[in-house]
Amino acid sequence: MPIGSPFHSRTDALCRTQEWREWSGYFAAISYQVSHEVEYYSVRNAAGLLDVSPLFKYEITGSDAGQLVDRIMTRNIGKCQVGQVVYSPWCDERGKVIDDGTIARLGETRFRVTAADPNLRWFQDCSSGLDAQVRDVSVEVAALALQGPNARNILKQIFTKIDLDRLPYYHAIEAKLGINRLEISRTGYTGDLGYELWIGADNAEALWDRVMEAGQGFGLQPLGLAALDMLRVEAGLLLIDVDYTSAQHARIPSQYSSPIEIGLGWAVDLAHRDFIGAEALRAEKQRGSLRKFVGLEVSWEALDELFDEVDLPPQVAGRASRMPVPLYAGGKQIGQATSMLFSPILKKYIALATVEAAHSQVGGRVEMEITVEYERKRAEARVAKLPFFDPKRKKALAHS
Repeated sequence: MPIGSPFHSRTDALCRTQEWREWSGYFAAISYQVSHEVEYYSVRNAAGLLDVSPLFKYEITGSDAGQLVDRIMTRNIGKCQVGQVVYSPWCDERGKVIDDGTIARLGETRFRVTAADPNLRWFQDCSSGLDAQVRDVSVEVAALALQGPNARNILKQIFTKIDLDRLPYYHAIEAKLGINRLEISRTGYTGDLGYELWIGADNAEALWDRVMEAGQGFGLQPLGLAALDMLRVEAGLLLIDVDYTSAQHARIPSQYSSPIEIGLGWAVDLAHRDFIGAEALRAEKQRGSLRKFVGLEVSWEALDELFDEVDLPPQVAGRASRMPVPLYAGGKQIGQATSMLFSPILKKYIALATVEAAHSQVGGRVEMEITVEYERKRAEARVAKLPFFDPKRKKALAHS
């Protein structure tokens, strides 16, 4: 049975729907409001506060800590400076993705890695022969994601002694809440201006209360997973075991994916490096990948015609769908859409998908399966550039 996170006393009191999902053994609110769109619009127009404590968190220390992280990750961790955060997948020896997450360099020999799945044993096995210790700090560290255009201004009400205006995208800074230390990283999973706050679990409630108090004049709302799913699809962000299958969970060859196949080729540094899976990825780069990760924009005219045949308007609004559907071109199946929704801010029906490489060019046409009154139909869709939503404020410094 799931348990409450360090913030549960606060999230439970605010969750009007009492609609919860299990996330890594914890209760996670799906929607606080009767309509999840209130939370969605709060992030795009003001700010939302999400409990991300269920993320698995690992601390890697020791004189060879950097060498270990560099051995595991496909990114060149040697380029990561103290105070910097990078995003990376990690692979097995066949170059197939196990998981993806953020790596924060908190000191010369201290890193914190976040993950969606348990990875302690894998990280420890990879440390063989190195002076590096891997510790699971998932329970010890609580985490909040404060996301949206007002996120910086809210934090500036609380942390007046640090310069958040100059904190770059994917960097972290130390701060204090009273006498308690925490880290603030300019990261998130919404594709918007955002920060994540990392604090000892014993001080979690005090942090929640302070952020909510500071956010009263800035439209801050607690954020649930239903709205988060919409936000991350607009941002073109992958979700493990939805948009790709972890190598630890895959059962047949077609379920395995390389970073290149799931759109993370930019996060693979093959130059003079010997991380786990590098040899297999070099071979894949040379021969080419069979599949590609893409965005899709479904033709509204096609949807309108399909639903008009049964005298209905298009029935596509609501929460994001994680139910995969086939994609076709030239009469044959060429892939699948794995996450889809009608974007309220873009006014488009969009999807994240994996297709055969020959059909991955931006502007290319495919057909997506749509169910209309229990009948399977096909609507035209166009391959679109990711991310769908990418505001300048996400990476810009204040006043720039």
